[in-house]
Amino acid sequence: MTRRYHLGFTLIEVIIFIVVVGAGLAGILSVTNTVVKSSSDPVVHKQAMAIADSILEEVLQKEFQDPDGVGGEATRATMDDVSDYNGRTQVLFNSSSGVGGWLPALDVYQVAITVVSDTTVIGTALNPAWRVTVTVTRGADSIVLSGYRANY
Repeated sequence: MTRRYHLGFTLIEVIIFIVVVGAGLAGILSVTNTVVKSSSDPVVHKQAMAIADSILEEVLQKEFQDPDGVGGEATRATMDDVSDYNGRTQVLFNSSSGVGGWLPALDVYQVAITVVSDTTVIGTALNPAWRVTVTVTRGADSIVLSGYRANY
């Protein structure tokens, strides 16, 4: 008696294959979806860092004391000393601020600047230094940079 061997798959084997491949594809697609959502995070972080760095650099290049004796300057063009930036926000820098404002796409970033007298790192009680802190925030991400301006 000879046996005949049947080649192929049964219906149950095909259904199990479809279920296993479907579960694998669902897992791969969910991981891909998560990766794609978070792939822009480094760009957001770098943009926030660049904004904070440029603002901190602008502030630290100003005079330590008010050279003209006029306080409360309101625009970047008239601000001439470090303390003029205390309490300023992104309104000073965003695209609607006029000449020198950043691109409209960056208006989603929030900025807070604080300038305080500090002698913990440099300076003395008689000759204090300004500590400038720039905080740039977008959503839950926040970048904080600090720098010192001494009277030299």
